[in-house]
Amino acid sequence: MQSRKSAQLVAIRNTVGGLTEDHAARLIGQLGLASINKGAYHSAFGWMGDEQNLLESRDPSNEQVIGFVAQARADDLEKIIAGAAKSQQHWRSVPAPRRGDLVRRIGGAIEEVSESLAYLISLETGKPLADARSEIAEAVEMASFAAGQARMLNGSVQQSRKTEHKLLEQWHPLGVVGIITAFNFPISVWARSALIAAVCGNAVVWRPSSKVPLSAIAMQRIVEKVMVEEDIEGVFSLFVSSDSKLAEDLVVDSRLALMTFTGSSVTGRRVNQLVTRTLGRHAILECSGNSASIVDETANIDQAVAAVLHSAMSLSGQRCTATRRLFVQRTIAPFVISKLKVAIANIKIGSPLLPDTDIGPLCDGAAVAAFLESVSDARRMGGVIEIGGRAIQRPGHFVEPTLISQVRNDWHCVQTETFAPILYVIDFDHIEEAIGMNNDSAYGLSSGLHSNHLRNIELFLSAAGSDCGQARINMGTAGSDPSAAFGGEKESGGGRTAGSDAWKYFMRRQSVCINWGASAPWSHLVS
Repeated sequence: MQSRKSAQLVAIRNTVGGLTEDHAARLIGQLGLASINKGAYHSAFGWMGDEQNLLESRDPSNEQVIGFVAQARADDLEKIIAGAAKSQQHWRSVPAPRRGDLVRRIGGAIEEVSESLAYLISLETGKPLADARSEIAEAVEMASFAAGQARMLNGSVQQSRKTEHKLLEQWHPLGVVGIITAFNFPISVWARSALIAAVCGNAVVWRPSSKVPLSAIAMQRIVEKVMVEEDIEGVFSLFVSSDSKLAEDLVVDSRLALMTFTGSSVTGRRVNQLVTRTLGRHAILECSGNSASIVDETANIDQAVAAVLHSAMSLSGQRCTATRRLFVQRTIAPFVISKLKVAIANIKIGSPLLPDTDIGPLCDGAAVAAFLESVSDARRMGGVIEIGGRAIQRPGHFVEPTLISQVRNDWHCVQTETFAPILYVIDFDHIEEAIGMNNDSAYGLSSGLHSNHLRNIELFLSAAGSDCGQARINMGTAGSDPSAAFGGEKESGGGRTAGSDAWKYFMRRQSVCINWGASAPWSHLVS
């Protein structure tokens, strides 16, 4: 065990390129992590896991082991689901503002260890430290939003057609909510669903990506500490496992009323099929994307290039809202491409924990292979590699930010979500043509328009405009705001998490009719 601990600390020190072993130990110690960490938790049973079945967490920037996780077993999952169902029976009766107090405290607890948590996320995901800090800040803001929402789980009073009757609508907790998250945003995506689910009176069972297990365990330990201090049990549970069969067992379990899933459309389709086998259960799916931005000839070009560049290349293109297709009006296309090439050449690639790094590595070797395949396909079809297109020969999973022109919207590589820093540029003549290409995709998550032309903007936002769940004007397609509902259309999934009225997905609607008079149908038959 000692050798594994040393491997963990060496990985952290080498990644930072100057972080001392003592400092690394303090960072990990503040989060309650060890060299081997149990990967399953419920308040009633404590930490569980099979130490004969260890999962490695590796730093994608150098492929070194950070730590190990004793994976959850089938009997651990059964305990967790049964415990969550039992805990929820009490939690649902706790007044909603009190539930909000718990979530508010969780936000504060995250903030207290935000720097350590950001370092850990950066290590596991390969995202630059600045982006990891932004993710933590989003989770804290989501806690604040959810705590406020706890006082606004409002129903409505409607007008009954019957005399001396009152008609109203109210909302009740659903039950147990299952959450499956992807590797690229290990904390903030959990927060969008879990914190809203909790204030709505539900218990939560979380299955994180097996690529980022330590971040999830650290988050669970933060939540556990707050639950203990508040004398609350079983609201948040965790199980870490790379076993897809065990994940499927979670999805099919009828004790879970709702599943929220973030990941590929292929897996999302399977999740939806399994959930809907049982009537009355629901799924919120946040799946693949193939986002496009349109730049017309009235746009502020510098603003557009900066926004598109960030959405396409930040986090090494590993987000579902990343801009992958760029439609540029033909009159300005050469100028825009020229500016993009200069800007891409200035991107600093390297260790995610160095302060001047713009983008880090891809998540693993399979992602590098997918990147190279997409570039090869585009080149074979006649695309022009304006800049980039290669894997970087150094330790870790690094590739060059890539700009490809002279492509067509209907090419397979252009229509495929490749989780990598690739941007395809396509010319257009008229705004209607660009909107048509934006919508000509199996996916419908995010979209953007850069323009100062009022009609173009209003057309893009009209029923005849973008068919995506997110429409963004003069800004990038990537990113989200806790106040806005987040999700997409078509193969990008369905349902919404985070703000607006997304809380309604986490509750059950009940129509209530009250007869406050003295009469009833067939009263004349009663003597």
